[in-house]
Formats: sequence, structure tokens, C-alpha cells
Amino acid sequence: WGNKWMFHYRWAREADQAAAADRIVRGMSPDLSDEQYEAMAGQVKNRMTGRAWFVGSSQQTAPQIEQSFKEAVARLETHLADRPFLFGARPAFGDFGIWGQIYNAWTDPTAGAILNERAPKVVAWVERMLDPKAEGKFESWKTLAGTLEPFLIEQVGARFLPWSMANKRAIDSGAEEFTVELAGKTWTQKPQKYHAKSLTALRKRYREIEDVSSIDPVLVNAGCWEALQDA
Repeated sequence: WGNKWMFHYRWAREADQAAAADRIVRGMSPDLSDEQYEAMAGQVKNRMTGRAWFVGSSQQTAPQIEQSFKEAVARLETHLADRPFLFGARPAFGDFGIWGQIYNAWTDPTAGAILNERAPKVVAWVERMLDPKAEGKFESWKTLAGTLEPFLIEQVGARFLPWSMANKRAIDSGAEEFTVELAGKTWTQKPQKYHAKSLTALRKRYREIEDVSSIDPVLVNAGCWEALQDA
């Protein structure tokens, strides 16, 4: 889901398009002439802005993506106020999973300004994750739930997993497009094959848990349990 934040903010506005294209071209081909640079930067912008549909970014969904990003950042800012990583004093898969999207968003003008202005704790975490180190132990769910559960409910239970299920149904049926209600708003886009595979992988990982007595209440409360059950 975080990929939608990053990709949308990077390619929805001219300032971000220009900054991203410049960074990509100069990183790939630093010795280009000015004329060659302009041509390649234009090609990158045209190619990437034309792929916004791939993550579901459109005039209809843009307000939803941006609202989701701002809400997520606010939740993470609260959660990271007194801990260095999402699950305590050492990085977990969750940190690495979401960090890549937020880090890349941070390098772009619009999303970067939102993070710098509203979320200094999140920015500190982004920088910390450039060279993450275990600083202690993981916390118990009891100490994490107060600030992490709202994030799971709003971003995963109400958005990502319902979207993933609708996307997989569209893939399975061969549909060219699908529509789903997410957090009370209508979302329409073309299906993505990768996310049908990722949902299958998540369900497989859930099945491999020998004792679900501790995790099931968390998943149920967050609205995530149903999506992890095999259809």
C-alpha cells in the first residue's frame, strides 16, 4: 500500500516529476550533455507518469492516496515518539517493508515537505533505517497496541487487505478493472498481478504459524483476519 503513496506523490505533480526524473537520469548517466540530459529526462517523465494507473493513481483515487499517506504519517509519528523502531528497540521486517516507500517519498519535494513539517520522529526513523542497528529488545503487543493498532486498522485492515482481496478476485476472474470500497470511499483501478501473488504469500505465511492464539485477536481487532483465510 505504501508504494501507492510514493509513486503517486512522485509522479502526480510537475515539481516532483522534474526532481525524480533529474535524480534518475543523473544517477544513471552523469556524463550526458545538456541536450542528451533533457531528452532522457523527458523520456523518464513520460514513461513514469504514463504508468500511474499501475498503482491505482488517478483523479478519483488521488485524494484517497494523499489522505491515507497523511493519516499514516500522523499515526507513525505518534508511535515512534518513544521508540526507535516499529516493534521496539530493534528493526523488524515491518520496518524494512514500509521504510523503503517512506524513504523514497521523503526524497521528493511534496511528500518530503509533508514529512519534514509534520513528522520529525518519522524522519528520524527514516534516517536511522539507513544504517539500522539492534538497540535492545522487541516490545510486547501490550505496549505496542495503543499506537500501532490504529495504524493497522486504518491502513491495513480498512485499505490494503480489502484492496488486495478485490484485486485478487479481479485477477482470478480475468477482469480488466475492479472497484472496491476502501475506508468509505470508492476505489477503481486495473488489477495488479504481483499483489495477487503477495496475498497468496501472506496467507501461506499465516498457515505456517503453529499457534495462532496470540496473533488472531490482534488480526481480528485490526480487521485483518478474514483476508488471511484461504478462499
